[in-house]
Amino acid sequence: MRRRGVRLEWVAGLGMALGLTVLPAARAAQSVATQTALSVSTSDQGDHTFAAVTVNVTDEYGLPATGAVDIEDGDRTLTEVALDAAGRATTTLELPGGTHALRAVYAGDATRAPSTSPITEATAASSSTPGFQVTLTPISPASFPMVLTAGTSGTAEVTVTPENNASLTSPMFVTLSCSGLPNQASCTFSPETVEILSTTPASCAAGSPAASCPPISSMLLQTVSASTVGQIAPGRTSNPIAWAFLLPGALSLGGLAWGVRRRRWLSRLALAAMLGVITTLGATACSPLYRYYQHGPGATPATPSGTYTVTITAQSSNGVTAITNSTTMVLTVQ
Repeated sequence: MRRRGVRLEWVAGLGMALGLTVLPAARAAQSVATQTALSVSTSDQGDHTFAAVTVNVTDEYGLPATGAVDIEDGDRTLTEVALDAAGRATTTLELPGGTHALRAVYAGDATRAPSTSPITEATAASSSTPGFQVTLTPISPASFPMVLTAGTSGTAEVTVTPENNASLTSPMFVTLSCSGLPNQASCTFSPETVEILSTTPASCAAGSPAASCPPISSMLLQTVSASTVGQIAPGRTSNPIAWAFLLPGALSLGGLAWGVRRRRWLSRLALAAMLGVITTLGATACSPLYRYYQHGPGATPATPSGTYTVTITAQSSNGVTAITNSTTMVLTVQ
């Protein structure tokens, strides 16, 4: 009986040890709750209203979160910014006239759950100057931040919303571009330039035709995967035309040097000519074209992994002044 009791105590102790070991691991596998806080401060500069936005994201233990946050106005994403090491992000937005319901949406990360801040209202002064605002909508992948594996691509819609365009007397053409991409990555817009007329609507209902909505451009972000060294190009290992001239010439010079070996000065001349032929052959073998034909194209590096802030800029000019508006998004390459 004594031995049986000892065994039962030993098994119970082992179970408790295993339970204590497994429990923290199970907790670590669960998503930790987070809290997102948003503060907005507006200021008027001429006919424009700017909003200084600050976001703080912490988890339930008070630790700073990592990742990115979207700043949304209703159902539109105005911008996306990355959190720093303190779980904080700041940005400045230009707001059109009227009242805006701003909120920050945290996308979460590998161990932390998403969260959304309470709505903060911001009021912007009205203006009569024509302008526009740029907003983003994720398409593929279907959510921000955009996460791509090197060699794949992603798409997002860029909406150019007109402001005070009723006073336009001629079309406003807005050209889109991007910056902040990593090496071996590119972005293209289709179309690259959109048109705003005095009749272009500033909003539209879901399912409305394109003519009844603000202009939209599709942005394609393309990354590159690593490639190996190319193979030797078939049929291009030598140049028969070059050898047709160089080989007989070399043999003739060799024979000439042998036949006139008793004439020292002519022999030296022949040897000098042979040296020139050999030098020509060596230079040909070391040329970039020769290396390409012999070894093929060099290896292409992959888009480096990391997290990048991509800036999408929209610009228009009437020939005198330029109107510029921009937004940002976070790109993560794995």
